Amino acid sequence: VFGKDINLVLVLNNLSSDRKSVRVDMSASTILYTRRTVAEILKAATSVELGPKQGKHIRVKIPYTHYGRYLTTDKRIQVTALCEVMRTNGLKLLVEKTIILEDTNIIIKLPRRVVVNKAVSLEISYANPLPEPVSRCVLLVTLMNQQVKINLARLAPRERSKIYFEFTPRRAGPLQLQVDFSCDKFSHVKGFVTIAVAPA
Repeated sequence: VFGKDINLVLVLNNLSSDRKSVRVDMSASTILYTRRTVAEILKAATSVELGPKQGKHIRVKIPYTHYGRYLTTDKRIQVTALCEVMRTNGLKLLVEKTIILEDTNIIIKLPRRVVVNKAVSLEISYANPLPEPVSRCVLLVTLMNQQVKINLARLAPRERSKIYFEFTPRRAGPLQLQVDFSCDKFSHVKGFVTIAVAPA
């Protein structure tokens, strides 16, 4: 989840009946959705001895403090592990994983029934998932082809807050409501719901 430390486990298994010595070079970078690298956030190397038919786990931690300021709005991190089996004429195995960090910031609560030409009040809650305060918080609400910009108070570390948003639907059928939350430390955290508007 965005704002938390990332914990990974690399599992190495020796399927042969011979002892193996493996060198592991690990790296992680923040990337765009096109896979273009933005910044390297981790580089580590270790060696592992594997007995016959033995498996071992290598644990890797990427703290938020390492990746936070380099993350783009795509919220993607590419992790690679190059495993080289020693004394085998350079037998290598490359393991890659792309991590897409989830947002759990926006929660939109609707009333049980929404009816044409009747005022509706929605609860929109938003959060700061980071271990540090954020300021210049802005909520952009898009509904019925209109955008409303709401300036919000700063949020303490891990704080959740909420506002109430009122509107009156003018026609029956599905309505899309989109919420976009931005602040000084991250931007474009989105939430949306489809509202079923009943006839009057």
